[in-house]
Amino acid sequence: MTSLDLEEAARVASHACDLARREILPRFRKVGVEIKADGSPVTEADRAAERSIRQTLLSAYPDFGLLGEEYGETEGSGQGPRWIVDPIDGTIAFSRGIPLFGTLIALIEDDAPVLGIIDLPALDERYVGWKGAGCRRNGQLVQVSDQADLGQSLAGTGDRICFEWAGRQAALERMLSAIPLVRSYTDAFGHALALSGALDVMVDCDLNPWDAAATQLLAVEAGGACVTLRGARDKLDLIFGSPALVEQVAEFFEPDA
Repeated sequence: MTSLDLEEAARVASHACDLARREILPRFRKVGVEIKADGSPVTEADRAAERSIRQTLLSAYPDFGLLGEEYGETEGSGQGPRWIVDPIDGTIAFSRGIPLFGTLIALIEDDAPVLGIIDLPALDERYVGWKGAGCRRNGQLVQVSDQADLGQSLAGTGDRICFEWAGRQAALERMLSAIPLVRSYTDAFGHALALSGALDVMVDCDLNPWDAAATQLLAVEAGGACVTLRGARDKLDLIFGSPALVEQVAEFFEPDA
């Protein structure tokens, strides 16, 4: 059991999201996109938002570590807690004027997330949860779907190319054969849809730690299941949502399925 005051940590992290919105929203549909060395896109809004989040979190918790997508690792003292931050998850959407991007913040203790936030600035929705406290959207508890029938479910995926990168094409084909309605809702927006039960199950492949950590906590706090696998590039593959469906979809990822 953590000794951290997670409710207070969630308050600080939520304030960090408020400040990040001040950097992100005025730049929405007004900034150009650059391509980083790894081929992924970035904008000045990503960088400004992460700088703001870092300042807020490290001022409140100077002994904690912090890993951010844009500015890397800041070491904490010892092996204590660590924040993981993605200032704009869905930079492609953001840079193209699509309002389905989000800010992700998670707090890790003993190698497991104990707090998570998915903030959707352009939609004015924020999902907040910490260990044992449930998952709330704008203050109201939300729950994952209780659907158990794959044939009646609405499933979501991230970008199809990510299944290829992760070596999961066969798993995707099995999903498409078993589930009539499979739609792509990428990045933080798709994750949020599964947390609230709008999607019955979600599969997102080839993720970095900052893409996955908040959802790993929030899915469970919303009454769901979350299975984490390692793909071909040693990144993370997440299957989350209705516990019954997660169990069934996870079978598609087994080598002998």
